[in-house]
Amino acid sequence: MKKLENTMAAVGDQSHIPADPIPVSDFSSQTPDPASDCDVLIVGGGINGCGIARDLAGRGWRVVLCEKDDLASHTSSSSTKLIHGGLRYLEYYEFSLVRKALQEREVLLKSAPHIMWPLRFVMPHDPSMRPAWMIRIGLFMYDHLAKREVLPGSRSVDLRRHAAGKPLKNQYKRGFIYSDGWVDDARLVVLNALDAQSRGAEILTRTRCVHAQRGSDGWIATLEGADGAHRTVRARAVVNAAGPWAESFLRGVAQSAKGEALATKSLRLVKGSHIVVPRLFEHDHAYIFQNPDKRIIFAIPYQDEFTLIGTTDIELNGDDPGAARIAQEEIDYLCTQASRYFEKAIVPADVVWTYSGVRPLLDDASGDPSAVTRDYMLESNTTAAPLLSVWGGKITTFRKLAEDAADEVGKMLGQSTAQRPAWTDGAFLAGGDLSAWIGAAKRPDDDFERFVAAVCEKYTWLSAKLARRLARGYGARVAELLGDAQSMDDMGAEVAPGLHERELRFLQDHEWAVSAQDVLWRRSKLGLHYTPEEREQVAIWLQAHAKNN
Repeated sequence: MKKLENTMAAVGDQSHIPADPIPVSDFSSQTPDPASDCDVLIVGGGINGCGIARDLAGRGWRVVLCEKDDLASHTSSSSTKLIHGGLRYLEYYEFSLVRKALQEREVLLKSAPHIMWPLRFVMPHDPSMRPAWMIRIGLFMYDHLAKREVLPGSRSVDLRRHAAGKPLKNQYKRGFIYSDGWVDDARLVVLNALDAQSRGAEILTRTRCVHAQRGSDGWIATLEGADGAHRTVRARAVVNAAGPWAESFLRGVAQSAKGEALATKSLRLVKGSHIVVPRLFEHDHAYIFQNPDKRIIFAIPYQDEFTLIGTTDIELNGDDPGAARIAQEEIDYLCTQASRYFEKAIVPADVVWTYSGVRPLLDDASGDPSAVTRDYMLESNTTAAPLLSVWGGKITTFRKLAEDAADEVGKMLGQSTAQRPAWTDGAFLAGGDLSAWIGAAKRPDDDFERFVAAVCEKYTWLSAKLARRLARGYGARVAELLGDAQSMDDMGAEVAPGLHERELRFLQDHEWAVSAQDVLWRRSKLGLHYTPEEREQVAIWLQAHAKNN
């Protein structure tokens, strides 16, 4: 359950939710002190920071967000890439968290159908793990804790007859199928940042907050760019959305004029690692596997040619979160557990890519890292200039977290939700409104296929493969990318297979991309499909055409 610690009253009624954010001009009579550079400085450019920036900017607040690296450089690009309620959390009685996450699934799927889509999961039944009756009860709850309009419910399946049974060992004859969703996590962060920027927020990447001094009526923060140049920003409030660095921000960077401690919570940093192997099955379902240690892992179709397997739960003790890498023991664990189910054994030599992220979980003294709550907590401090710290959270609930945070920041700045109401429920993310291409929305996955057909029809000179990739990455913004291009010649030189100069310039100009890592592993996953030499060509091009970001 989310706790909201605050020296003020709890957040007020949110029942009035407009279809669109109120324009900034509507607040002209309530303009804050012009002596401040912004109303809110947000530290952290992961999913929570960018989601909060979007929500606040859409309510008319002046927002500056700084991120020390690229957007989604760490935890927010290293998830299992699922929009899900968290079926396993039911065993830990996290009913509120599961319900909240289930409620968010379809809200998110509808907001950006190009980067999120429904996904069916197959759970082979292993009687030694959990009895069938327990799984049926859990899935019944999963189906009914929140309303579903798009996602079908769960059912039993005979794996001897279903396509999902073919890659599995013969001993798995029965299973269960249920629904959740898939998300391109790093692009989700970028889309939130784009939406925030379009509503007036200033997004500063590769900009570290090196000092934040708190006064009675505001903050003075020193920001340091990649070139070492410093900038002073005056803000009425600060939001600490630094993820794994949220605690260290309060203990070192943020300073109080009165000298009181700003950090009252402790984070528990848990590393989750994933492996990617060549495609293990042909169908479009994912698997959820139960392990003897009572944990679960997923095996998910990934980038057409691969299968993604994860995740682990390894506690970090004093290690730098930014340096988290998969250990050999984790690779062995994931290979071993997946091989318990697949007919074809997976061995470490099969692994073509790995990634690790650090989950910043609120320390609840639980002995088992897997049992630590994935819910979030917002901690408000109003003993002087407002400070809001974000603790924990998961990618599925980011929009609701951002809404709650924006409500609270507004209260701390003296305005109620009636004056600046919530607005993101039902709003599209950047590129998510496909109506100009396909008419009224129906079902997210079907809408996307209609959109791809429309893109192919309009840009007949694009190959089907490139048209689909651009549609996936940019949604309706594909028209901005392609502009007046009328042939492949207008796309510029092909820097790497399927990646042309026109797209690279677009990513530089509009999506804060600077390095090959930004382009190949966060804005896309083309790095998986390229040779080291092809990846190097992209790096060389970006270095030769570097811009000031």
